[in-house]
Amino acid sequence: MSVFMVERDLAGISMDDLAAAQKAAIETAEQMTNAGEKISYVRSTFAPDDGRCMCLFEGENENQVRNLNDKAGLPYNRVVAALDLTP
Repeated sequence: MSVFMVERDLAGISMDDLAAAQKAAIETAEQMTNAGEKISYVRSTFAPDDGRCMCLFEGENENQVRNLNDKAGLPYNRVVAALDLTP
């Protein structure tokens, strides 16, 4: 599997709505995995001052990650291949 970064503009989002969005991403990834797809939510980083949010997913391709976000009803600006450099 590869890592993909989902870029979002969530300016003005409440912390409750942000938590709900994260939950939707996690649950949708679990549903897709249970249906036989290889995809998982990794983590998100949110910058509250400007509303930027970057979410990492492990998946098979960009279209699969877009599909997850569409199914979860989550807005995004773009999906790009990424390298997760967490030590």
